[in-house]
Amino acid sequence: MSELTHFNEQGRARMVDVSEKNETVRTARAATSVCVNETIYRQIRSGGSKKGDVLAVAQVAGIMAAKNTAQIIPMCHPLMLSGVDIEFEWKIDEAAASYEVFLYATVRTKGPTGVEMEALTAASAAALTIYDMCKAAGKDMVIGPTMLLEKTGGKSGDYARQE
Repeated sequence: MSELTHFNEQGRARMVDVSEKNETVRTARAATSVCVNETIYRQIRSGGSKKGDVLAVAQVAGIMAAKNTAQIIPMCHPLMLSGVDIEFEWKIDEAAASYEVFLYATVRTKGPTGVEMEALTAASAAALTIYDMCKAAGKDMVIGPTMLLEKTGGKSGDYARQE
């Protein structure tokens, strides 16, 4: 296992110096989910939320979050992102009254450091936005788990989560 890189010789937090690293194309894909009740599911699917199109707003929130990751995660570098995409996939089991929307955030850049945190932040913010827009119809929603699915580029090479 690699050593933790965000600590200096005194054991204090630092932002890693990436000035000598090669610029490479880097991508990351993260996922999370939101479990909702049937009422919330039906409101989201029909567009019946009083606050508007829940998934459209969540998509924009995820993109904005990816672009602003360095402002909320202290040791992240500000990055010039070349692409951010948020996708949604419903998994429904009506017999079990299970309604779950999976969110997938894909982020891409060409630079000296990866975009894993941007993808994870995008997925998380999109899920939180769904919660925020639907909480009036039920506060029992469950978010997560949130995880990195894959990443490409950089010195450490590619990664794909094994299920």
